[in-house]
Amino acid sequence: MSLKQVLHVIDGQETPSLSGRTFESINPATGQAWATVAYGETDDVNRAVESAWRSFDSGVWSRMPATEQAKRMRAVSRLIIERADYLAELETKDTGKPLTAAKSDVLLAAGILEYFSQIPDHVFGKTYPSDPGYFTYSKREPYGVVGGIVPWNFPFLLVVWKAAGPLSVGNSVVLKMAEQSPVTTTEFAKICVEAGIPPGVINVVHGDGATGAALAAHPRVPKITFTGSTEVGRSIIRASADTIKSVHLELGGKSPNIIFADADLDQALAGSVFTSFYNSGQICTTGSRLLVAESMADEFIEKFQQRAKNIVVGDPMQSNTHLGPLISQVQLQRVQNYVKIGKEAGAHVLWEGTPKPIPGHEQGYFFQPTVFTQVQPEMRIAQEEIFGPVLSVMTFKNDEDAIRIANNTIYGLAATIWTNNLERAFTLADRLDAGIIWTNCPHYLKWNVPLEGHRTSGLGEDLGLESINTFTKLKVNYINFGGQKMNWG
Repeated sequence: MSLKQVLHVIDGQETPSLSGRTFESINPATGQAWATVAYGETDDVNRAVESAWRSFDSGVWSRMPATEQAKRMRAVSRLIIERADYLAELETKDTGKPLTAAKSDVLLAAGILEYFSQIPDHVFGKTYPSDPGYFTYSKREPYGVVGGIVPWNFPFLLVVWKAAGPLSVGNSVVLKMAEQSPVTTTEFAKICVEAGIPPGVINVVHGDGATGAALAAHPRVPKITFTGSTEVGRSIIRASADTIKSVHLELGGKSPNIIFADADLDQALAGSVFTSFYNSGQICTTGSRLLVAESMADEFIEKFQQRAKNIVVGDPMQSNTHLGPLISQVQLQRVQNYVKIGKEAGAHVLWEGTPKPIPGHEQGYFFQPTVFTQVQPEMRIAQEEIFGPVLSVMTFKNDEDAIRIANNTIYGLAATIWTNNLERAFTLADRLDAGIIWTNCPHYLKWNVPLEGHRTSGLGEDLGLESINTFTKLKVNYINFGGQKMNWG
């Protein structure tokens, strides 16, 4: 079987690397290569950045009327919807996620573009009170070129997410997808060109961490937006220092999922199973720490275990599959190592799913959901982001105890509260140190609502009208129109 060929997209054209180097993309469900991908080096990054600047300086997008920008972004959205089945199939082969979940991601990506197509008409400046004879105003201007570095857990959804905000305010973009899942990023860039986004406005360079580092450090990229691990986020901040770039980061998490005795038990169980294991736990907002009130812990944990045992781990192309494989052999080994760490620390393995052979997928990177109880908050499995279907269960005595345990990590991305007591819900939301609080609705997101991580979970706002400030810079103009004389010298 011939492998799919995946190239960079620079100045509207698919192009190989100048060096001719390539790498293979592995199907996690089979452990076999299915695509050959151009490997970008510094020269390729330079080409993409220069292409982006040419398009920006020419004004073909940055000075295009807002109504026309909106029209073309909506055209991209429509093409994505038309090709949703094809894009989902590519995504499943590249990531191992179930086909139904991949299609959902594709349609969500189309929705992001539909929302952001409204933004070009909402980029406002301000006027300010001034002395007689003076007029003072501000305006928001695009940075010019934005570098978007994207993780492998939701490739198509997040690459569209990374592009839509910068595009909506007039920037050109250079995208670098994680090497584990590059295929649909090229497809997105091709769709953009077909829909009328001018050549050079969307550029794609593939490669590994060195390629991303070259983009992050590039002296002609004034803005970087990155989603991924906290460790890499730190390296991007360091790389930004020489040119004082503006950096937007959405990083790791160790989100608490807090169950109070007054919660709707059935909904809390369904939501907890979902947030613990969806996408095989490969989400930065995964509720990987389950905090349960002592008074009902035994009942809840028993019912949770019963529900979790119904999860089907298997062939991602089958409609009855809930969880596919982990993204790579490296990630599989990482998750297995954390299970070993948890056992050695004295946590109790409540449930470690029995792997079942999957015909035709014997070399796939499948991992069964695993649940630890008797976890202490200081254990590594309760402190570090595992990025796999491994759950740490802890109990709490009262509200203060729940807050203490929930805030006891370096992260602050998200938290879920399950309660029917509104006073408790609002009080906890004020005291939990996280950028996203979900009360009785984990992972509920709206594109018009901003989000940001606290502490080591991120830097800067994303989504909503707030993203206008994230992807533009401020300019202020003081005008002396009254002929006021300067009394100096």
